[in-house]
Amino acid sequence: MATSKREDYISWDEYFMGIANLSAQRSKDPNTQVGACIVNDERKILTVGYNGLPIGCSDDDFPWSRDGSTYETKYAYVCHAEMNAILNCNSPLKDSKIYVSLFPCQECTKALIQKGIKEIIYADDKYHDTEGARAARRMLDAAGVIYRPYAPSGRKIEINV
Repeated sequence: MATSKREDYISWDEYFMGIANLSAQRSKDPNTQVGACIVNDERKILTVGYNGLPIGCSDDDFPWSRDGSTYETKYAYVCHAEMNAILNCNSPLKDSKIYVSLFPCQECTKALIQKGIKEIIYADDKYHDTEGARAARRMLDAAGVIYRPYAPSGRKIEINV
């Protein structure tokens, strides 16, 4: 009796964006949780990251506010998901892809280009019209890095632990 393969499995994009979104759940940020997953051309996960404080800096001792002086807000202390993914990786990233839940800021874009990331797949682009996002797209275009929005299938993927 022949058995055919399952047809309702998730796509590679769904899988890797799912890993990025799952990684985002590790973030302690009360407002924005961002996750990243970097994969090589063989579709192997090289590294993941989420937005949070550097190692050794307790997330109980630093501010999470978005308002106030730089010193009093999270912006001076939080490392973005893309940067954490890069810094957590011991493998070369040249010609890899990054799946990220939020379009990268201009600072992370510089690092992604410098590390040789060839494609960015992002779920949200809520800062699209800001100067930083415009600068990021300008650099990506100049460097020949492909960037595209994630096309959600509408499928609900649930993980019970």
